[in-house]
Amino acid sequence: MRRRDVETLFERLRAANPQPRSELHYRNTFELLVAVVLSAQATDASVNKVTPALFAAAPDARAMAALGAEGIAAHIRSIGLYRTKAANVAALSALLLQHHDGQVPGTREALEALPGVGRKTANVVLNIAFGEPTLAVDTHIFRVANRLGLAPGKTPLEVERGLLAVVPARDLHDAHHWLILHGRHVCKARRPECWRCALTDLCPYQPKTPAPGAGA
Repeated sequence: MRRRDVETLFERLRAANPQPRSELHYRNTFELLVAVVLSAQATDASVNKVTPALFAAAPDARAMAALGAEGIAAHIRSIGLYRTKAANVAALSALLLQHHDGQVPGTREALEALPGVGRKTANVVLNIAFGEPTLAVDTHIFRVANRLGLAPGKTPLEVERGLLAVVPARDLHDAHHWLILHGRHVCKARRPECWRCALTDLCPYQPKTPAPGAGA
């Protein structure tokens, strides 16, 4: 994609959503970290259904570690891989207490040392909680970056590096949200809603999906 088209793309995303936010519900950095860990292979909506009760029972690392894997699992049974996620949340809470005084660290190395925290999760926390210009390449960003030709790649890391190279500096902090939301709500996997996409003239994806009922 040409540089001027990249700039136009982000100008449109910015105009449509000047202050993008995560769709996960959280009140502090610890809750954000837990919510992101729980969101792996699950929708934000499904996570938002279970976290209010979980966070009421365990609002910080100390309480979460005390709740333990079984206690956490009891709150999150409706989301995928809940037993593994419960064990990871209990273990990461214990490590936060042991090594970080119960606080979420602000470095990639320290975050990725926590159970259940990979590069994508670390990038989300660094971006949202610590203001780092990172891009967490989930399935939505991976799809959008490839469809648009914005940062083609065969792996999430390849796409991440491509995006960091082409996204305008002023948009690096918010690009993560814009691209995820665009993929989640417009540029969907099975049936992209091209008829209402603000980027359709910039996008090489073919064939463009017609509006429901078009041509009927």
